[in-house]
Amino acid sequence: MAEKNDYYQTLGIQKSATDDDIKKAYRQMAKKYHPDANPGDAAAEAKFKEVSEAYSILSDPQKRAAYDQYGHAAFDPAQGGGGFTGGFGGFDAESIFESFFGGGFGDIFGTSGSRRAGPRRGADLQQNVQIKFEDAVFGCIRDITIQSYENCPTCKGSGAKPGTVAESCRQCGGTGQERVQQQTIFGTVTNVRTCAACRGEGKIIKDPCPDCRGAGRVRVQKTIQVNIPKGIDNGQSIRLTGRGEPGEKGGPSGDLLVTVYVQPHNRFVREGIHLFMDLPITFAQASLGDEIPIQTLEGEERLTIRPGTQPGTVSILKGKGVPNVKNPRVIGDLHVKLVVQVPTQLNEKQRQALREFAEAMGEEAEEKKGRWGKKK
Repeated sequence: MAEKNDYYQTLGIQKSATDDDIKKAYRQMAKKYHPDANPGDAAAEAKFKEVSEAYSILSDPQKRAAYDQYGHAAFDPAQGGGGFTGGFGGFDAESIFESFFGGGFGDIFGTSGSRRAGPRRGADLQQNVQIKFEDAVFGCIRDITIQSYENCPTCKGSGAKPGTVAESCRQCGGTGQERVQQQTIFGTVTNVRTCAACRGEGKIIKDPCPDCRGAGRVRVQKTIQVNIPKGIDNGQSIRLTGRGEPGEKGGPSGDLLVTVYVQPHNRFVREGIHLFMDLPITFAQASLGDEIPIQTLEGEERLTIRPGTQPGTVSILKGKGVPNVKNPRVIGDLHVKLVVQVPTQLNEKQRQALREFAEAMGEEAEEKKGRWGKKK
């Protein structure tokens, strides 16, 4: 077992601290490290328990005197002491907190009721959908099928058989928590724990609903229509607020997160809101210039090729890209890279024409066998 920290150091006080100093230190540290203020933080929860343990000893004059004389050994059964056995043993840090502040953590901020039995938000749901490249650019509507829990239509979510109602738990009085007293060598210690009879629900269902078996919810399959906005990109998600699983005890429903996966296009490559493509042209078109049709996502456009266009030249068609998903009025451009194709199979007439063209450009042929495959 790890060695315990000194209780005075845990609370950040001196051994000469007064009762008021101890209370003030505990109040500050308990609020800081309480699990409700640090959800999911295991380190904070452990610190909260450590602070509560220190306060439970130092706030009691008899226990404090024993600790000042014997240290932690005063509460170690293996050394003749009692109370804490290997950690928290017989007391609940939450009960110390509640007895000190006069209620649960929520009461400090003006709320009331059992923290365990209060309203709970429904779970979020996750679903994927695959769409075509064009649908991502122009937007579309898709139907997706999900499975989730819904309030049971038979009992309307109560969990009780129709015609009956859930009764308030007699053991905890409907609070969902019960106080248990334990006798220790230092006197009576009161713990607050989840009610064993109702499991923290505050109600007992004697005649459960036959369809949901008292759970109040059933698993259903349903189809939801999703509006996919213009310009959405691969891997982006759409959040549908309140379309997840329903909350419990009046809590809000969770959300539905739809992640969109876009199929690649055989001609266009997307980078942000801009599109890129390669357009093959002939040597003659690059040399003499031309006006050729080009297929964009919105239809056919005419692209002008200037005479003397070099391989790799990029022509930009403004506004023929992708809308910005956050502002559809902003549209990207289409970048067209001109790729000059070199013929690989020529007949004699074509080769002769190229020889004459080369000579006209001032290129000289070799005496025996020219660079173009003809003897001089």
